[in-house]
Amino acid sequence: MILLLGGSGYIGEAFAQVLRQRGESFRSVSRRQVDYTDKPQLLELISNTGADFLINAAGFTGKPNVDACERRPVDTLAGNVLLPLTIHAACSEAGIAWGHISSGCIYSGAKVESDSGTAIQKDLLPILDVGQGEESTPQVTGFNEGDSPNFSFQALPCSFYSGTKAMAEECLVLSQADCYLWRLRIPFDERDHSRNYLSKLLRYPKAYQNYNSISHRFEFANACLDLYKSGADRGIYNITNPGFISTREVIAFIQSILKPSRSFEFWKDDDEFYRSIAKAPRSNCVLNTDKLSRAGIQLRPVREALVDSLENWNKDKD
Repeated sequence: MILLLGGSGYIGEAFAQVLRQRGESFRSVSRRQVDYTDKPQLLELISNTGADFLINAAGFTGKPNVDACERRPVDTLAGNVLLPLTIHAACSEAGIAWGHISSGCIYSGAKVESDSGTAIQKDLLPILDVGQGEESTPQVTGFNEGDSPNFSFQALPCSFYSGTKAMAEECLVLSQADCYLWRLRIPFDERDHSRNYLSKLLRYPKAYQNYNSISHRFEFANACLDLYKSGADRGIYNITNPGFISTREVIAFIQSILKPSRSFEFWKDDDEFYRSIAKAPRSNCVLNTDKLSRAGIQLRPVREALVDSLENWNKDKD
């Protein structure tokens, strides 16, 4: 029996659907049903359901975006740090393993290979935004699971949201939690939704150009479950579709496949973007997925997954 916390959220819904498709025995619980932030209630829930694995898809991301976390720091800390630590304590006492939805937004930029060695470049635009793409810039590699976060409270500036996600990882690792830390990055799929990266680009008044790793939502959920079911070592895993892609290229795919009637404009630069619309610093980064591949799990390359989502776009399917 798998216990799913936060099953009504955007990522939790994907887990619930995948679990049903797999025929897994699971129970999805919301905080309205059980206050799982309270350790005694969570322990009782684990005992009553007979759960032998728990998935934490709950947390505080802020609506409509992470800027809300800047205004609600207490809620952000409670949802993204205190809740995972409460789950760790309860699962340890109950003797069950669990998985936590973490985030790749604790990084900025990528690692760059050159003759002089490897260096971290926090701003990828000067390297990549010169008419070149991923294939012509093999010197750019992603952060792996052993790299220290460089977009966190210990490596400012960062958003408050990213700071709490990095803090949770650090606390769980130091506590030797018997869990998986599954790093998600900019979710997308073929279903129109306010949290879908593609939907956001279709609705934003202007787009923000940068380069990122991104995660197909249902492939992400399947990969997480595959790690658990295969008995893969617990720990941190970057779970994104291999490769990286620019905002401009994503919009080019949107234009060629969906053919929207609107035109797309871009913010001139960071100064205009942050002066006009954004409050918190944004993470833009590339993640390395070699560890996931070594565990025998392979997601589709990012462009293949992206094109497939657009070719099967169905805004009425939510």
